[in-house]
Amino acid sequence: MNAIGLAQIAFVLAAVIVAAVPLSAFIARVLAGERNFLTPVLLPVERAFYRLSGVDPAREQSWFVYTIAMLVFSVAGFVSLYALQRLQNVLPLNPQGFDPVPSDLAFNTSISFITNTNWQNYSGETTMSHLVQMLGLTVHNFLSAATGLAMAFALVRGFARAESPTVGNFWVDLTRGTLYVLLPLSIVVALVLVALGVPQTLLGSVEATTLEGAKQVISIGPVASQEAIKELGTNGGGFFNANSAHPFESPNAISNMLEIWSLLVVPFALAFAFGRAVLDFRQGRAIAITMLIVLVSGVLIAYWAEAGGNPLLASIGVDPSPGNMEGKEVRFGVATSALFAAATTGTSTGAVNSMHDSFMPIGGLVPLFNMLMGSIAPGGVGAGLYGFLVLAVVAVFVAGLMVGRTPEYLGKKIEAREMKLAMLAVLIYPLCVLGFSGASVLLQSALASLNNAGPHGLSEILYAFASTTDNNGSAFAGLSGNTPWYNTTLGLAMTLGRFAYVIPVLAMAGSFAAKKKAPASSGTFPTHGPLFVGLLIGVIVILYLLQYFPALALGPVVEHLLLAAGKTF
Repeated sequence: MNAIGLAQIAFVLAAVIVAAVPLSAFIARVLAGERNFLTPVLLPVERAFYRLSGVDPAREQSWFVYTIAMLVFSVAGFVSLYALQRLQNVLPLNPQGFDPVPSDLAFNTSISFITNTNWQNYSGETTMSHLVQMLGLTVHNFLSAATGLAMAFALVRGFARAESPTVGNFWVDLTRGTLYVLLPLSIVVALVLVALGVPQTLLGSVEATTLEGAKQVISIGPVASQEAIKELGTNGGGFFNANSAHPFESPNAISNMLEIWSLLVVPFALAFAFGRAVLDFRQGRAIAITMLIVLVSGVLIAYWAEAGGNPLLASIGVDPSPGNMEGKEVRFGVATSALFAAATTGTSTGAVNSMHDSFMPIGGLVPLFNMLMGSIAPGGVGAGLYGFLVLAVVAVFVAGLMVGRTPEYLGKKIEAREMKLAMLAVLIYPLCVLGFSGASVLLQSALASLNNAGPHGLSEILYAFASTTDNNGSAFAGLSGNTPWYNTTLGLAMTLGRFAYVIPVLAMAGSFAAKKKAPASSGTFPTHGPLFVGLLIGVIVILYLLQYFPALALGPVVEHLLLAAGKTF
């Protein structure tokens, strides 16, 4: 670790917070349906969408109807994306003449993109046509992120309203999240990326002559447009297999820092917007500070682990001062590679600018643990906020038990129904991750997909199911996931991680919205100060560390001990 690396990390995080505060005011206005500076341009477009689809924007929905609308929309998205992939050989904009995507891979990819996971068991530049990349994958990058925004809006309204039978209108929230938040930001970031050297073209490839005089065909395409929403929507699915480590996705250090900023700014802005929506900015600030503490802790641990280098290489005379550069791009270095790894797994983005499989054991533990926590620090677009609010409810309940009071959060009493729903949501992650991982280590065909045996092989499997259940999408790339077993089980993990989690969350939104709001009293536990932040961090660490401790001990911890003893794994 050095001062330059720490300064790079501090600069990016400071830029995120500086932009997130004013952006939160804009998002809060969009959430409330209030006029904003884009209204003169976008309101006619918004109204046209409502007329075409038959949506009455003034008609709100109960939590149950809201949930049904979200599920119907997601099923329609799955079917359309699956059809695009299976028929891409007969559709236009296929300059390389790609064949149809195999059925199991098309299933996995369709589930992946409608759930905001973007797990990719394929190389985009050799599998997907331009039409599928643009009309299928990029469109769902917008829509899956906007769906997450909508569900977060619903839960926020649950806390902001009192004795209300409704939580909003899903179609309105989806439209506004896309039109006012994601689309304008993506246009700006895409243009900046083009200026920095990221391709944006309908050509399929270009031919180059190497220094030796050989001819080389280089894949290109509409990269910048997908790259922008990939990060801003915390999607993560790259145009190229190497993702943001590819020079056409991120050519230099400036584009690298812009991409890290892009994947963090909306989740942090949503935390502040929550405080504005409940008319107490301190509440959002406390959530944002907790997110930042967890994120920075992970970044510093990963940076420390990677900056120390590989002791096995040092023992044979390799200079450890550059740090562990295996799997990292020289144009980025160790510091921003560690920041990207912690940020992409602290959110549900899953994009990578280095190969997490090549991290040192403790360095690799950070992105793994971030995902086992549910990628809530600061979380995906929308998903991070509602995931953190679920944990806030659990933390307040624990505080109430300790002092013998009925727990309250923002004036809403937390009773048995809300706690059952919160725990139902929280427990879906360990059930999926540990259940599918346990089945995979017992199946020989699943073990055949591993690049490494022993504890690191266990980490590869655990990472895959943590990533997909959490709707993250990054991978320890040593696992070959494009098999019928992994395409199917990882697809199921993505489905359960998204919908089995969010249905209880939306039920909580309806329950809280229907409750009366009690005024704060002298006995009310304050949820905006350092005590609450500390309690929330304690609940996060204890709740998730205890659930996964045996698996982590057998994986990354054993790897670290073996490496310290001078042995490979």
